[in-house]
Order: sequence, then structure tokens, then C-alpha cells
Amino acid sequence: MLEEVERWLADRSWSAADRPLDQLLDLKRAAGTTVSVVLPALDEEATVGAIVEVIRRELIEGLPVPLVDELVVIDSGSADRTAEVAAKAGARVVHRDAILPRIPALPGKGEVLWRSLLATTGDIVCFVDADLRDFSAAFVSGIVGPLLTDPGVQFVKAMYDRPLGDAPGQGGRVTELVARPLLNLHWPQLAGFVQPLGGEYAVRRSLLERLPFPVGYGVELGLLVDALHTVGLDALAQVDVGVRLHRHQDGQALGRMAAAIYRTAQVRLSRGHLVRPELTQFERGPEGFVPRTYAVDTEERPPMRGVQEYGRRHVA
Repeated sequence: MLEEVERWLADRSWSAADRPLDQLLDLKRAAGTTVSVVLPALDEEATVGAIVEVIRRELIEGLPVPLVDELVVIDSGSADRTAEVAAKAGARVVHRDAILPRIPALPGKGEVLWRSLLATTGDIVCFVDADLRDFSAAFVSGIVGPLLTDPGVQFVKAMYDRPLGDAPGQGGRVTELVARPLLNLHWPQLAGFVQPLGGEYAVRRSLLERLPFPVGYGVELGLLVDALHTVGLDALAQVDVGVRLHRHQDGQALGRMAAAIYRTAQVRLSRGHLVRPELTQFERGPEGFVPRTYAVDTEERPPMRGVQEYGRRHVA
């Protein structure tokens, strides 16, 4: 590991307990900083309501000043009751297609995160996946904390234990098999991030609006790499928030995720194009293995500050 990264680990890795909530509220009130929490959601009726309720109960209601000013669920086309459950729990629900309708929406998590910048106004934007179980408010307060206490910090990732079933620390298979090797080999300054693909991170809007967004699963790696090149390692940080429990995907879905992440890395290495942006996987059928070919996400959205609607909102 680079000496620079060893120093960064000592200086920019914290625990959520390092910054008590009352301290954060005092600093937030004094600075007038606003915080938006965004939950991208697709068919998450089983978990999204509980997450919204915890955030409202512990970080909005009954506090001298709310830590969270905006709590928004972006529904990316759920076929279940995700939108209804989220709204009932107290979130503002916005459908992906209602944001920037001039540009037809593409499928993918990154697309939803990119559009969320137009649906929110906070100085700090905190992303939280909507499939978490046994959710703790520390997932929000922990990663927002450094942005309120240290003006030099611009991008904060959550780190956590990630069990797979009853096996501790066995989750994050794409991280260990794809993302971590890529980062160590090509962006060794980012080798200290425990959960580089984690969906929980808080970022200053002034940075987010300068970054391109891969529309699919590559969004977390893309934002992290581009943030490094834009603001430098010392502006990045991570906070330990405990344990992350969520729904795990099957091996084939993980393969598609891995391909999208590899593609995102490749574009950043060469700014070129894939010769064949597809991934073929195999499923056993009645007569043997059957190939299934899937398109690899190849689209990216431009930095939001170049979008006309975003600029008009700021002028207004």
C-alpha cells in the first residue's frame, strides 16, 4: 500500500460514533447547510418504508434543527407498492420519468442518482440504498458528519461489515473479485476504501454536479474515481457505520454487475470504446447450457451543471 494511502487511512477513516448527533446539529445550524437524502428504489416495498421511518424519527422529527432537510425516494418504475409505502412512511416520492422528461430515461441505478440532483436542493446529497434491513440512522449521520465538521472533505463513503447469510464478511463478492483488484492496480490511491461499491455515500452538491454519472451499476466506481481526479484523495473519506444487511443477488446478476463495473473502469483508463459491449452468460436448460447475452451499460450522463434545466433552476 502506498504511504500516501496509509496516511489517508489514519487521517480520513472514522467511526460514526466520533461525531455525536448534537455536535452535528449545532454545526449544521451555524453554517446553514442543508442535507438531502435520496433513496433510489425499484421494487423495494419490503424495506423502503422502515428506512424512511427511521430517518424521519431520528434525524428529522423532534430535533432542535433537523439533520435531514429533504427525504426523497426516486422510484425507477416499481411494479410493487414501493411508491405507496415510501409516501405513507413520510418520504417525498418522485418517479424517475417525471424528472427531466426532455431526456428519455435509461434503465439503471446511476440514471436515477443523476436525475435526483434535479429533484433535490440540499448542499449535501446523501445516497442510501432502499433494500437495507435493520437500518440504522448512523448510515446517514455517520457519512454526513465529516462534511459538516471538515470543510476540506467533499465525498464520504460508508464502510461496514457485509455478511452473506450466516457467514460474516463474505458479502461484496463483486467488490473483492472485480472492483478491489481494478482499484489497486490502476488507482492505488483508492486502495484504502473498504467498500468502494457501497451504495451509501454523502457528497457535496458542488462536486456531484461536476461529475459524469454512468447510468448503470458502474456508477459507484465511476463517481469515486472521478472524484479522486477532480478533488484529490484528501477530500475523500470513509466512516464505519457497523453492519449492512440487504438482499443479495444471484451469481448471474453479479456477473452483469461486474461487466458494467469493468466497462466503467476501462472507459476511465482509455476514454475509448468497448469493441463488444455485451456479456454472454450461461443457464442450464432441459437440453444443456443455453447462452444468454446481455448488453453492458455503455451510456453515461454528463455533469449536471451542463444541463439547461439545472442551470435555469439555479438562476431562478
